[in-house]
This record gives sequence, structure tokens and C-alpha cells, in this order.
Amino acid sequence: MPKAAFGFCCRARWPSGFITISAPARLRRSKCRLAQAEAVKGRRLSEEEARAWARVASTVKRIGPRETSLPDFQAALEAGEAELREAKKPARKSSARAAAPEPPAPKAPVPPADRGREKRVRRGKLDIAATFDLHGHTQASAARALPGFLFAQQAEGARCVLVITGKGREGQGVLRRNFLLWLESPEARALVSGYAESHPKHGGSGAFYVFLRRTE
Repeated sequence: MPKAAFGFCCRARWPSGFITISAPARLRRSKCRLAQAEAVKGRRLSEEEARAWARVASTVKRIGPRETSLPDFQAALEAGEAELREAKKPARKSSARAAAPEPPAPKAPVPPADRGREKRVRRGKLDIAATFDLHGHTQASAARALPGFLFAQQAEGARCVLVITGKGREGQGVLRRNFLLWLESPEARALVSGYAESHPKHGGSGAFYVFLRRTE
């Protein structure tokens, strides 16, 4: 049997026996088949080929998730477009602006702690016209009785009175605290021009000198 030109061969079964195909011949055949495939790839299918393809395609079963029906897809699309339009809309401005809170009315000055008149009381140069003792009063009764007492003393021309509140525990008695809070009220400002913690002989931190305004 003759050898191929390049030292190797490919044997194929043939009716007459074995034949030898050289490597260059096989390369030429491969190139030819490739060229034929490229030519088929670029052309249109014939009518017969199209029918054959349709028969094959009809036997193919789709594998994968179920397709969304057109109505469902359309509804989802419209809903998404509506949300997008709403997101693009500028925020609506309130037609009526919230009314700005009115500034608080200016307060009259809180009666100051009057150390000067306190010294005058100590030295006997300013008499204590009357004394009002809150012991025995509840918070409610003290709130009613104290203003009445001060109004009456002011009407009589008194300039200084002594109000005994008591100290309470650690100086935090309820009546004492309420009295100091009352001094900041408009009612107290109309009556009181100043106050001071009393001298120990008059009760110390459990009593206060209250200085009354002059009546016009």
C-alpha cells in the first residue's frame, strides 16, 4: 500500500477496499464544507425547507415560566407609568399657610428681690404693716386668701407686709414654692414691687418681706 506524501494517512471504508486520503485533500474538503455552510447561512429558506422547519418547531415544547398574558402585562405597564408620572409631579403647595403663632405678650418685670428695703426693715426704718401666715392653709385656700390680703393692705397704704410660707423639707415646701411662682403672675405684678427673704428673727427662709406698690 502506498504511503501518503506527508508520512501519514486517513483510511476510509470503500467498496473496493481501503483508500488513502492525504492531509491536503482533507483540508480542501473542510474548506469547501465551511464555504457551503456560510452560503446557506446567508440565504433565505426555500418553501420546502420552511415547511420542514415548521413541522420540527411544532414538536418543540417550551421549557420555562409561563408567559404573562397580554392584558396582565398591559395593566402592569399602565400602573408603572402612572406611578412614574406621580413621582415626577412637583409637590403641591398648601393653599393656606399655617398661621404663625402669635408672639407672646411682653411680660411686666417680675418683682425683684429688694435687698435695700430688706435692710431698712431690719433697721426699723420700714415697718411691717401686717403679717399673713399660710400655715393651716391648703394650696387652694392659700391661692384665694393671699391676694385678698395683699389688696386690702395696699388699699390701706401699707408698704411692707410679712408672708410666712414655712420652709418645708429641705426648703422645698409646697406653699413656699407656690408663693414664689405666684409672684410671677400678672395679678402679683399689679400689687407687688419687690420681695426679699426675711431676717431669721422674722422666720428666715420660711417667710418673705413683700413690698407693695403705691396706689394712684
